[in-house]
Amino acid sequence: MTTSSRRYVQHIADLSSDYRPQREWGEGRGILMVVGHFLVGIAGGAWVMGALYGSIAAQAVAVGLGVLGAFAHLAFLGKPARAFGMMRRVRTSWIARGFVGLSLFLIGGSAYLASWWLGFDAGALRWLSRIANPIAWVGALTIIGYMGFCYTASKAVPFWHSPLHPAIYIAYAARGGIAALLLVAAVSGAQPEPQLLYLWVGVTAIVVLFFVLEIQGALAGGNVAARWSVRDMLAGRLALIFYVGTLIIGLVVPMLLVGAANRYTPIVLAVIGLASMTGDFFMKLSTVRAGVYLPLVMPARRQRA
Repeated sequence: MTTSSRRYVQHIADLSSDYRPQREWGEGRGILMVVGHFLVGIAGGAWVMGALYGSIAAQAVAVGLGVLGAFAHLAFLGKPARAFGMMRRVRTSWIARGFVGLSLFLIGGSAYLASWWLGFDAGALRWLSRIANPIAWVGALTIIGYMGFCYTASKAVPFWHSPLHPAIYIAYAARGGIAALLLVAAVSGAQPEPQLLYLWVGVTAIVVLFFVLEIQGALAGGNVAARWSVRDMLAGRLALIFYVGTLIIGLVVPMLLVGAANRYTPIVLAVIGLASMTGDFFMKLSTVRAGVYLPLVMPARRQRA
């Protein structure tokens, strides 16, 4: 069976279902959108954390991840011209705001890093740094915040339409930024400050709390489509991704290493950072794939109930 035939069969099966899962994002070529959001989120968090902890290497990693995230977004769109067309809708579209923010981040961040490598003391470079750094910060804060609002704006998918979704993505960006700092420390052989690991634990606890509250809200709410999304993620087609990728790799493994390690060697730091990032990716992938469209007509059994 060809790819187009499989897609047709899947489309017919989805249309015959009471609750049709969205497949535009997170499946097939749509996974590039999840990859793009994942990379851009870490990029924004790494820039902020790198600035707070004085790590120019982390900020350089942030710009590199931002470039990769931009390529993932453009590959998902297929035609780069579409991105420029979408940017004109910045007043009404969170996706457009994200593209603008990413552009500002890449331009400002690259200029700031160039001025640092060439030397801040030169007069022209000092002014370049003073102009580029605020632009990079505006872009970083924009890309950290816009992703959650992109999903929340999708009213056709009730599970995403939650006020906690933006807060979760902001917390993910912070967690990803800390993980990037840990990886930089592992590569450079430096010993990170102890409070950085404590901060990772605290941010992880916030992520877990927000996620539990979002799940509880979906289950307690009156929307059957949102409850169906939770079922798919916790006990259905996405359970393996969620439990293995998100909980075991992304939460249990790094938590055990943080609590049990007597000395944080470069290998331990690298595993904590990579496991944390991997868990974040699978968490985003599972929540995106769990999106279920609100049915246009409620199933007959629901109507009789």
